[in-house]
Amino acid sequence: MSSRDPRRFLRYLEAERKATLLYRALADVSDGERREALLELADIEEHHAAHWVQKLAEAGIDVPPAPTTLDPQDAAMVARARAAGMDGVLADLEEEEGANAGMYDDEPDAPDSMSADEREHAETFRRLRGGRAPATSPSVVAADGTVDLGEKWHKIDASGSVRAAIFGISDGLVSNTALVMGFAGTGTDRGVVLFAGIAGLLAGAFSMAAGEYVSVASQRDLFRRELDMEAAELRDKPEEERRELELIYRAKGMDRETARAAVDKIFADPDKALDTLAREELGLNPDELGNPYKVAASSFLAFAIGAFVVVLPYIFLTGTMALVTAIVLSVIAMLVVGGLVGRFSGRGVVRGALRQFAVGALAAAVTFVIGRVIGDLTGLSSAGLG
Repeated sequence: MSSRDPRRFLRYLEAERKATLLYRALADVSDGERREALLELADIEEHHAAHWVQKLAEAGIDVPPAPTTLDPQDAAMVARARAAGMDGVLADLEEEEGANAGMYDDEPDAPDSMSADEREHAETFRRLRGGRAPATSPSVVAADGTVDLGEKWHKIDASGSVRAAIFGISDGLVSNTALVMGFAGTGTDRGVVLFAGIAGLLAGAFSMAAGEYVSVASQRDLFRRELDMEAAELRDKPEEERRELELIYRAKGMDRETARAAVDKIFADPDKALDTLAREELGLNPDELGNPYKVAASSFLAFAIGAFVVVLPYIFLTGTMALVTAIVLSVIAMLVVGGLVGRFSGRGVVRGALRQFAVGALAAAVTFVIGRVIGDLTGLSSAGLG
């Protein structure tokens, strides 16, 4: 069917009418905020259908009667919701709306608000499915409109500096221990082992810093682009953004009047509105987009600290004493770092410590054996240097 053929309106009308019928049927087996959200979605789809009825009338095409019963697939979905609850069908609704979100993007006879509505429907189902707080969950609206939905145990390091430091120490410890053990295994003299350890420390630290800088800087650019796009939407379509934020709060368990009052207070200040939309819709904290310089410096220092552990004995000791001391210090450091990682990640101190030790010890043992083989082949081991 040609994109200029007005009979295409029949297809749009059928889809909108089916959606209206389905959402009203699902609302009958729902309650609370889910029921209200479904009824609102049905009203929106009904409004869309009326638009296509008007377009068909203008084109002189007969408008078919509206369906009064669900098609078999939709009827089965309603039956499933009635038997097992709405949780069992929300994922399907989200997927279906997501697949149809762009159906009006290239349609010149569809208003811009219609395309925005279709995209918002999939987001609404996603929030109803995964972001909805229990009805008993406390919601507090401050005087400035700020909403506190609890769960203060969520503490995310959006800047990435803690993550970079943890992995930097772990990576520096494991990689440089393996490198130094490899050189020590060859039987070469203390100066060569010390030089290799320092070279590995500097090369790894600069590499980690550069990688983290590029990563966080790119992420920051992406986040700023998302914020700029959200600011444009807030400027051009403020009513749609108001409705979207209200739906977000309602999907989290707030009643209609409380959500509306909170949104009114928030939108009284454009800066606060953008900040709130960024947090609620995009999941971003505009105050913590990440500092690439801070993360790069943190990565450099963390890697250097971890890598320095195995180098330290070779600065003051020689021969077997240096090797044994390096092994002991590395084992202690691996257990401590692994325990801290386990504690921060919630996996358990003992589990984290043993995992870190197992990985580090295996890497060091393998490189030591390889170094010993190379030393035997080249005659360094038999030379007894060090």
